[in-house]
Amino acid sequence: MTTATLDTPNWTDSKKPLWMLGLLAPSLPFIFFGLTQLTGFGWLWWLGPVVFYGVIPVFDALIGDDTSNPPEAIVAQLESRPYYRWIVYAYIPLQWAATVLGAWVAVSGTLAWWEIAGLVTTIGIINGVGINTAHELGHKKEALERWLAKLTLAPVAYGHFFVEHNRGHHVRAATPEDAASSRMGETFWAFLPRTVMGSLRSAWELEAQRLERDGKSVWHWSNHNLQAWSMTVLLFGALTVWLGWAVLPFLIAQALFGLALLEVVNYLEHYGLLRQKTADGRYERVQPTHSWNSNNTVTNLLLYQLQRHSDHHANPTRRYQSLRHFDESPQLPSGYATLIPIAYFPFLWFWLMDKRVVAHYRGDLRLANLHPSKREALLKRYPPPADAVAS
Repeated sequence: MTTATLDTPNWTDSKKPLWMLGLLAPSLPFIFFGLTQLTGFGWLWWLGPVVFYGVIPVFDALIGDDTSNPPEAIVAQLESRPYYRWIVYAYIPLQWAATVLGAWVAVSGTLAWWEIAGLVTTIGIINGVGINTAHELGHKKEALERWLAKLTLAPVAYGHFFVEHNRGHHVRAATPEDAASSRMGETFWAFLPRTVMGSLRSAWELEAQRLERDGKSVWHWSNHNLQAWSMTVLLFGALTVWLGWAVLPFLIAQALFGLALLEVVNYLEHYGLLRQKTADGRYERVQPTHSWNSNNTVTNLLLYQLQRHSDHHANPTRRYQSLRHFDESPQLPSGYATLIPIAYFPFLWFWLMDKRVVAHYRGDLRLANLHPSKREALLKRYPPPADAVAS
């Protein structure tokens, strides 16, 4: 597909009805539940990861990429249309209902332990993808959307993402100081504890600083972290009162899987990329070249174009339907659904991505974000070109 230009006459969004695919993920548990009731096969709860890690990559490969952009002249009008917002809003009741359904099934006594594992994985995927819904809403200025973002984070118990992502990650992205930006040579398994603990610490510090400026205690009710976490406590508490203590292991397990899904996506998005420092010692402004981009059509429809991450970081408040492809953005070899399982295997990930980081920096890895313990080995393996300027 070609890129639309400002003089494109009578432009219409050819993907308008397809954006409804964003509601496929939270609808799947109800389909799987119906199938288990009809067949008695509890193993069908494993269809969640089959769809996410198997079916979606196949369709990504078959349908290919879409690099078309909406013309800038109509972006304001495009972003004002309620249709696109209601698709995002509709994810939330489906997500919460799926979580409640999963909790009830988990303690019903009808599933074997390995079938419950499939249920945990499926609901964890729904709530992990739900963090992307919170991501879309949390960047907006409207108070309703910001509150809905916190509500979406409640089932996955990751409410501090609302603070850290917007005011931490977007400030520090593609720098060694950012807990959510992975470094070349860093495995996902080393990145995971670093980003989980780092984002939690950063979110708390950011709110403490904000509240201190307002003359308030960090424990004040207006602390966004406390507000978001309280929603999780209320949800998990209500389900425990209804279903008993036996439901808590399920709720915790699916939340852990969901937050790990978010963090493996973080791992993909900035791997090895680095913003350079200017003459005054500050990092340069975030550009489309500081995020890995992907234009796989199907996954972008399912994830509100999260994969057009380059434009998102350059323009955080831009709504998903108007995010753009940039030719200068570094491109991932495939969509997130394909790359996530690859990231779990470091030797495959390094084989696939390290050469792309090298190519992006034209052979000079001194310009890349390198894992400190691997820096010397990487520079030895990929020595800078002889004509490169020392940095």
